[in-house]
Amino acid sequence: MARGPGLAPPPLLALLVLAAVSGYAVAQYNCTCPTNKMTVCSQDGPGGRCQCRALGSGVVVDCSKLTSKCLLLKARMSIPKSGRRLVRPNEHAILDNDGLYDPECDHEGRFKARQCNQTSVCWCVNSVGVRRTDKGDQSLRCDEVVRTHHILIDMRHRATDRAFNHSDLDTELRRLFRERYQLHPRFLTAVHYEEPTIQIELWQNASQKVPGDVDIADAAYYFERDIKGESLFAGPGGLDMQVRGEPLHVEQTLIYYLDEKPPQFSMKRLTAGLIAVIVVVVVALVAGLVVLVITNRRKSGKYKKVEIKELGELRNEPSL
Repeated sequence: MARGPGLAPPPLLALLVLAAVSGYAVAQYNCTCPTNKMTVCSQDGPGGRCQCRALGSGVVVDCSKLTSKCLLLKARMSIPKSGRRLVRPNEHAILDNDGLYDPECDHEGRFKARQCNQTSVCWCVNSVGVRRTDKGDQSLRCDEVVRTHHILIDMRHRATDRAFNHSDLDTELRRLFRERYQLHPRFLTAVHYEEPTIQIELWQNASQKVPGDVDIADAAYYFERDIKGESLFAGPGGLDMQVRGEPLHVEQTLIYYLDEKPPQFSMKRLTAGLIAVIVVVVVALVAGLVVLVITNRRKSGKYKKVEIKELGELRNEPSL
Protein backbone atom coordinates (compact mmCIF):
# COMPACT_ATOMS: atom_id res chain seq x y z
CA MET A 1 0.00 0.00 0.00
CA ALA A 2 1.39 3.37 -1.05
CA ARG A 3 2.10 5.96 1.66
CA GLY A 4 1.09 9.57 1.20
CA PRO A 5 3.77 12.24 1.11
CA GLY A 6 5.02 13.40 4.50
CA LEU A 7 3.77 10.36 6.42
CA ALA A 8 6.33 8.63 8.57
CA PRO A 9 6.75 4.87 8.26
CA PRO A 10 4.66 3.01 10.86
CA PRO A 11 7.71 1.84 12.87
CA LEU A 12 9.05 5.40 13.05
CA LEU A 13 5.64 6.76 14.09
CA ALA A 14 5.47 4.20 16.87
CA LEU A 15 8.92 5.22 18.07
CA LEU A 16 7.90 8.89 18.12
CA VAL A 17 4.80 8.11 20.18
CA LEU A 18 6.86 5.98 22.56
CA ALA A 19 9.43 8.76 22.96
CA ALA A 20 6.71 11.30 23.71
CA VAL A 21 5.15 9.05 26.35
CA SER A 22 8.55 8.29 27.87
CA GLY A 23 9.45 11.98 27.92
CA TYR A 24 6.21 12.80 29.70
CA ALA A 25 6.85 10.05 32.28
CA VAL A 26 10.37 11.32 32.92
CA ALA A 27 9.09 14.87 33.29
CA GLN A 28 6.46 13.67 35.77
CA TYR A 29 9.11 11.69 37.65
CA ASN A 30 11.40 14.74 37.84
CA CYS A 31 8.62 16.92 39.22
CA THR A 32 9.93 16.93 42.76
CA CYS A 33 11.13 19.55 45.22
CA PRO A 34 14.87 19.06 45.79
CA THR A 35 14.94 21.28 48.90
CA ASN A 36 11.84 19.87 50.60
CA LYS A 37 10.74 16.27 50.40
CA MET A 38 7.63 16.99 52.50
CA THR A 39 5.75 18.38 49.52
CA VAL A 40 3.23 17.24 46.94
CA CYS A 41 4.25 18.20 43.39
CA SER A 42 2.31 18.26 40.14
CA GLN A 43 3.05 19.33 36.59
CA ASP A 44 0.82 21.48 34.37
CA GLY A 45 0.70 19.09 31.41
CA PRO A 46 3.61 17.69 29.38
CA GLY A 47 6.57 20.02 29.61
CA GLY A 48 4.62 22.31 31.90
CA ARG A 49 5.75 24.00 35.10
CA CYS A 50 6.28 21.84 38.16
CA GLN A 51 4.52 23.23 41.23
CA CYS A 52 5.07 21.92 44.75
CA ARG A 53 2.93 22.52 47.84
CA ALA A 54 4.00 21.92 51.45
CA LEU A 55 2.22 19.15 53.29
CA GLY A 56 -0.16 20.30 56.01
CA SER A 57 -0.54 23.88 54.77
CA GLY A 58 -0.82 23.54 50.98
CA VAL A 59 1.40 26.61 50.56
CA VAL A 60 3.30 26.76 47.27
CA VAL A 61 7.03 26.63 48.03
CA ASP A 62 10.05 27.86 46.08
CA CYS A 63 12.07 24.70 45.54
CA SER A 64 15.20 26.65 44.65
CA LYS A 65 15.41 27.80 48.30
CA LEU A 66 15.05 26.39 51.79
CA THR A 67 11.49 26.17 53.08
CA SER A 68 10.71 28.13 56.23
CA LYS A 69 10.87 26.27 59.54
CA CYS A 70 7.22 27.08 60.31
CA LEU A 71 5.97 25.30 57.17
CA LEU A 72 8.34 22.39 57.83
CA LEU A 73 7.02 21.90 61.37
CA LYS A 74 3.46 22.00 60.06
CA ALA A 75 4.34 19.41 57.42
CA ARG A 76 5.92 17.12 60.01
CA MET A 77 2.75 17.27 62.11
CA SER A 78 0.64 16.21 59.10
CA ILE A 79 2.64 13.03 58.44
CA PRO A 80 0.94 9.91 59.86
CA LYS A 81 2.61 8.81 63.08
CA SER A 82 4.65 5.63 63.02
CA GLY A 83 5.01 3.14 65.85
CA ARG A 84 7.81 5.23 67.38
CA ARG A 85 6.93 8.29 69.40
CA LEU A 86 9.02 11.41 69.23
CA VAL A 87 10.64 12.48 72.48
CA ARG A 88 9.82 16.12 73.17
CA PRO A 89 11.91 18.41 75.36
CA ASN A 90 10.60 19.68 78.70
CA GLU A 91 8.07 22.43 78.09
CA HIS A 92 9.90 24.78 80.47
CA ALA A 93 13.30 24.53 78.78
CA ILE A 94 14.82 27.55 77.08
CA LEU A 95 16.70 25.15 74.84
CA ASP A 96 14.42 24.10 71.99
CA ASN A 97 16.26 21.22 70.38
CA ASP A 98 13.19 19.73 68.71
CA GLY A 99 10.14 21.76 69.72
CA LEU A 100 7.53 19.92 67.64
CA TYR A 101 4.01 21.37 67.52
CA ASP A 102 1.47 22.36 64.88
CA PRO A 103 2.23 26.06 64.31
CA GLU A 104 0.31 28.91 62.73
CA CYS A 105 2.23 30.50 59.86
CA ASP A 106 1.64 33.84 58.14
CA HIS A 107 1.32 34.39 54.39
CA GLU A 108 5.12 34.31 54.05
CA GLY A 109 5.42 31.01 55.88
CA ARG A 110 6.83 32.59 59.05
CA PHE A 111 5.71 31.97 62.61
CA LYS A 112 2.88 34.12 63.92
CA ALA A 113 3.69 35.85 67.21
CA ARG A 114 1.04 33.90 69.14
CA GLN A 115 0.71 30.14 69.00
CA CYS A 116 -2.07 28.05 70.58
CA ASN A 117 -2.76 24.35 70.96
CA GLN A 118 -6.03 22.49 70.62
CA THR A 119 -6.93 23.13 74.26
CA SER A 120 -6.82 26.94 73.75
CA VAL A 121 -3.57 27.30 75.69
CA CYS A 122 -1.50 30.06 74.04
CA TRP A 123 2.03 31.42 74.24
CA CYS A 124 4.30 33.89 72.41
CA VAL A 125 7.17 32.71 70.23
CA ASN A 126 10.24 34.22 68.62
CA SER A 127 11.08 34.12 64.92
CA VAL A 128 12.41 30.56 65.35
CA GLY A 129 9.10 29.38 66.84
CA VAL A 130 10.50 28.87 70.35
CA ARG A 131 8.27 29.83 73.28
CA ARG A 132 9.48 32.97 75.07
CA THR A 133 6.63 33.63 77.53
CA ASP A 134 4.57 31.75 80.08
CA LYS A 135 1.51 29.97 78.74
CA GLY A 136 -1.89 31.61 79.02
CA ASP A 137 -5.38 31.51 77.57
CA GLN A 138 -6.64 33.04 74.32
CA SER A 139 -6.64 36.51 75.89
CA LEU A 140 -2.83 36.44 75.82
CA ARG A 141 -1.43 39.22 73.63
CA CYS A 142 1.71 38.88 71.55
CA ASP A 143 2.33 42.24 69.89
CA GLU A 144 5.28 41.25 67.71
CA VAL A 145 7.47 38.40 66.57
CA VAL A 146 10.74 39.02 68.38
CA ARG A 147 13.63 38.18 66.10
CA THR A 148 16.23 35.57 67.02
CA HIS A 149 19.48 37.17 65.90
CA HIS A 150 22.05 34.77 67.38
CA ILE A 151 22.03 30.96 67.15
CA LEU A 152 24.66 28.80 68.83
CA ILE A 153 24.92 25.21 67.57
CA ASP A 154 26.76 23.10 70.15
CA MET A 155 27.92 19.64 69.00
CA ARG A 156 30.09 16.77 70.19
CA HIS A 157 31.78 14.50 67.68
CA ARG A 158 32.61 10.84 68.04
CA ALA A 159 35.97 9.96 69.55
CA THR A 160 38.82 9.96 67.02
CA ASP A 161 42.48 8.97 67.08
CA ARG A 162 43.45 12.61 66.96
CA ALA A 163 41.74 15.99 67.07
CA PHE A 164 40.67 17.67 63.85
CA ASN A 165 42.62 20.61 62.59
CA HIS A 166 40.66 23.72 63.62
CA SER A 167 41.32 25.55 60.36
CA ASP A 168 40.26 22.57 58.22
CA LEU A 169 37.12 22.09 60.32
CA ASP A 170 36.24 25.77 60.02
CA THR A 171 36.65 25.65 56.23
CA GLU A 172 34.49 22.54 55.83
CA LEU A 173 31.62 23.82 57.98
CA ARG A 174 31.60 27.20 56.24
CA ARG A 175 31.52 25.45 52.85
CA LEU A 176 28.68 23.24 54.05
CA PHE A 177 26.48 26.14 55.17
CA ARG A 178 27.27 28.13 52.03
CA GLU A 179 26.65 25.36 49.48
CA ARG A 180 24.10 23.03 51.08
CA TYR A 181 22.06 25.54 53.12
CA GLN A 182 22.61 28.59 50.87
CA LEU A 183 23.54 30.76 53.86
CA HIS A 184 25.57 33.87 53.04
CA PRO A 185 29.08 33.57 54.55
CA ARG A 186 28.71 36.80 56.53
CA PHE A 187 26.06 35.17 58.74
CA LEU A 188 28.35 32.38 59.97
CA THR A 189 30.52 34.41 62.29
CA ALA A 190 32.61 31.81 64.11
CA VAL A 191 33.50 28.14 64.46
CA HIS A 192 34.94 27.15 67.85
CA TYR A 193 36.60 23.82 68.53
CA GLU A 194 37.88 22.14 71.65
CA GLU A 195 37.88 18.38 71.18
CA PRO A 196 35.30 16.90 71.09
CA THR A 197 33.08 20.01 71.23
CA ILE A 198 32.32 22.03 68.10
CA GLN A 199 30.38 25.30 68.26
CA ILE A 200 28.96 27.19 65.27
CA GLU A 201 27.77 30.78 65.74
CA LEU A 202 25.18 32.28 63.40
CA TRP A 203 24.36 36.01 63.61
CA GLN A 204 21.74 37.82 61.56
CA ASN A 205 20.13 41.09 62.61
CA ALA A 206 16.95 42.24 60.92
CA SER A 207 18.85 45.15 59.35
CA GLN A 208 21.42 42.78 57.82
CA LYS A 209 18.94 40.46 56.12
CA VAL A 210 17.93 41.49 52.61
CA PRO A 211 15.33 39.86 50.31
CA GLY A 212 16.67 36.56 49.05
CA ASP A 213 18.86 35.88 52.09
CA VAL A 214 18.29 32.55 53.82
CA ASP A 215 17.20 33.02 57.42
CA ILE A 216 19.63 31.61 59.99
CA ALA A 217 16.67 29.86 61.68
CA ASP A 218 15.93 27.88 58.50
CA ALA A 219 19.60 27.02 57.89
CA ALA A 220 20.02 25.83 61.49
CA TYR A 221 16.87 23.70 61.29
CA TYR A 222 17.92 22.02 58.02
CA PHE A 223 21.35 21.34 59.57
CA GLU A 224 19.74 19.90 62.72
CA ARG A 225 17.57 17.50 60.72
CA ASP A 226 20.60 16.45 58.65
CA ILE A 227 22.62 15.72 61.79
CA LYS A 228 19.78 13.61 63.20
CA GLY A 229 19.56 11.55 60.02
CA GLU A 230 16.19 13.06 59.02
CA SER A 231 17.25 15.11 56.02
CA LEU A 232 14.66 17.45 54.54
CA PHE A 233 16.27 17.33 51.11
CA ALA A 234 14.78 15.06 48.47
CA GLY A 235 16.79 12.24 46.96
CA PRO A 236 18.84 9.38 48.37
CA GLY A 237 21.62 9.82 50.85
CA GLY A 238 22.03 12.25 53.70
CA LEU A 239 24.70 14.47 55.12
CA ASP A 240 28.25 13.20 54.71
CA MET A 241 30.68 15.47 56.54
CA GLN A 242 34.39 14.96 56.11
CA VAL A 243 37.39 17.00 57.13
CA ARG A 244 40.30 16.33 54.78
CA GLY A 245 38.97 12.83 54.13
CA GLU A 246 38.31 12.07 57.81
CA PRO A 247 34.62 11.37 58.58
CA LEU A 248 33.04 13.77 61.06
CA HIS A 249 30.39 11.90 63.05
CA VAL A 250 28.31 14.06 65.37
CA GLU A 251 26.82 12.28 68.40
CA GLN A 252 25.05 15.12 70.19
CA THR A 253 23.62 18.45 69.07
CA LEU A 254 22.08 21.24 71.15
CA ILE A 255 20.88 24.53 69.68
CA TYR A 256 20.52 27.72 71.70
CA TYR A 257 18.64 30.83 70.61
CA LEU A 258 19.24 34.44 71.64
CA ASP A 259 16.54 37.00 70.82
CA GLU A 260 16.84 40.74 70.26
CA LYS A 261 14.70 41.18 73.39
CA PRO A 262 14.95 39.08 76.58
CA PRO A 263 12.27 36.41 77.15
CA GLN A 264 9.38 37.14 79.52
CA PHE A 265 9.12 34.25 81.95
CA SER A 266 7.81 34.42 85.50
CA MET A 267 8.80 32.27 88.49
CA LYS A 268 6.17 29.77 87.33
CA ARG A 269 8.62 28.75 84.64
CA LEU A 270 11.04 27.26 87.18
CA THR A 271 11.13 23.49 87.05
CA ALA A 272 10.30 21.38 90.09
CA GLY A 273 13.93 20.34 90.41
CA LEU A 274 15.18 23.91 90.41
CA ILE A 275 12.52 24.95 92.92
CA ALA A 276 13.59 22.05 95.17
CA VAL A 277 17.21 23.21 95.01
CA ILE A 278 16.20 26.76 95.90
CA VAL A 279 14.10 25.50 98.85
CA VAL A 280 16.98 23.38 100.16
CA VAL A 281 19.38 26.33 99.95
CA VAL A 282 16.93 28.64 101.72
CA VAL A 283 16.27 26.08 104.47
CA ALA A 284 20.00 25.58 104.94
CA LEU A 285 20.57 29.32 105.23
CA VAL A 286 17.74 29.71 107.76
CA ALA A 287 18.99 26.75 109.79
CA GLY A 288 22.48 28.24 109.82
CA LEU A 289 21.17 31.58 111.06
CA VAL A 290 19.14 29.88 113.82
CA VAL A 291 22.17 27.90 115.01
CA LEU A 292 24.28 31.05 114.95
CA VAL A 293 21.73 33.00 117.04
CA ILE A 294 21.34 30.18 119.59
CA THR A 295 25.09 29.77 119.87
CA ASN A 296 25.58 33.50 120.47
CA ARG A 297 22.88 33.51 123.12
CA ARG A 298 24.47 30.58 124.96
CA LYS A 299 27.84 32.24 124.87
CA SER A 300 26.32 35.49 126.14
CA GLY A 301 24.61 33.66 129.03
CA LYS A 302 27.80 31.84 129.92
CA TYR A 303 29.72 35.07 130.09
CA LYS A 304 27.09 36.56 132.44
CA LYS A 305 27.23 33.56 134.74
CA VAL A 306 31.01 33.70 134.92
CA GLU A 307 30.86 37.40 135.64
CA ILE A 308 28.35 36.91 138.48
CA LYS A 309 30.41 34.07 139.94
CA GLU A 310 33.53 36.18 139.94
CA LEU A 311 31.70 39.03 141.67
CA GLY A 312 30.42 36.59 144.30
CA GLU A 313 33.88 35.27 144.96
CA LEU A 314 35.10 38.82 145.36
CA ARG A 315 32.38 39.55 147.91
CA ASN A 316 33.25 36.49 149.97
CA GLU A 317 36.98 37.19 150.07
CA PRO A 318 38.22 38.46 153.51
CA SER A 319 39.36 42.03 153.58
CA LEU A 320 43.01 42.58 154.17
